[in-house]
Amino acid sequence: MLQGELRLAGRLDARFFALLRAIDASGSLQKAARAAGYSYKGAWLILETAGNLARSPLLVSQTGGRGGGGSRLTYAARHLLETWDQLQARHAGFLAEQEAWLLQQSHLSNLLRRLSMKATARNQFAGLVTELHDGPATTQATLDIGHGQTVTASMTAAAASRLCLKLGAEALALVKSSEVVLVTDFAGYKLSARNQLAGTISRVQKGAVSSLVGVTLPGGATITASVTNDAVDALGLAVGQAATATFKAYAVMLAVPA
Repeated sequence: MLQGELRLAGRLDARFFALLRAIDASGSLQKAARAAGYSYKGAWLILETAGNLARSPLLVSQTGGRGGGGSRLTYAARHLLETWDQLQARHAGFLAEQEAWLLQQSHLSNLLRRLSMKATARNQFAGLVTELHDGPATTQATLDIGHGQTVTASMTAAAASRLCLKLGAEALALVKSSEVVLVTDFAGYKLSARNQLAGTISRVQKGAVSSLVGVTLPGGATITASVTNDAVDALGLAVGQAATATFKAYAVMLAVPA
């Protein structure tokens, strides 16, 4: 939940120390540079600069011999590497301590848990379960996502039981952008899609074949639809235009805290 990057002197980071460790293991600067993601020249430059600042070389080059020469770390470099390992352990302990404190702040920990979830579904809404309708084979759950907006999900009864859904429980609704259909004019018709969220187009991002169209809802939340470029042109979709994002209840996946 909590991450932080450790650097020494503003420039010596984990990759630099991975370079030192790789040199120590392989005895070859060329191999170590490749393993740590440096060019050979870049590795030399960072080692030279660090050595100048440390007032002691970090690398000793060896020539000849049965192995054809190589590179080894100096005492200063080994001491620097050992110090880094100790700092890493202290840093990890500090982050763990702060994360434990964060988890005690309920108003923050819930938000951070939601933000830390990684999923391919572009649309993610947090809400509270306000309705549950159990059938013999399926269950419908409705989330209040704020500002008078709701999202309804339909799932198997087994899935609902596995999630232990309860009224008032916190949940996330996930909807793929490809499942969202935009309607700009109902022409007097009614749609069967359970979810219909009206708003205003706030973004049209065109790609080679399709566009991502963002519809901002009352309250500021945005739902994104993936629409073919032909459809964007045919409907004349543009920023500022009123539109309704529609999607079936079966297109909604629910996630609950474990």
